[in-house]
Amino acid sequence: MKVFVLTPEKELFNGNVTSVKVPGVVGQFEILKGHAPIVSGLSKGDVRITLESGEKQVFKIARGFVEVFNDEVSVLVQEPKKEN
Repeated sequence: MKVFVLTPEKELFNGNVTSVKVPGVVGQFEILKGHAPIVSGLSKGDVRITLESGEKQVFKIARGFVEVFNDEVSVLVQEPKKEN
């Protein structure tokens, strides 16, 4: 399935994956191929992506939204601010 991870400033990720775990506002959930269409808010936490190669990538987010439709996943996020 195709996944896009976007912030207002840039594209963080664009590629084919086997799974995505996101921090939903009522708890973490996983998206796999064939997932039902959904739009959900995201809270502070990690977006965990498993690539088709088995490699994993993690993005820390402050909040955002996820949309799933026809095996395409769009994750629209704000990255947490870096502390000094």
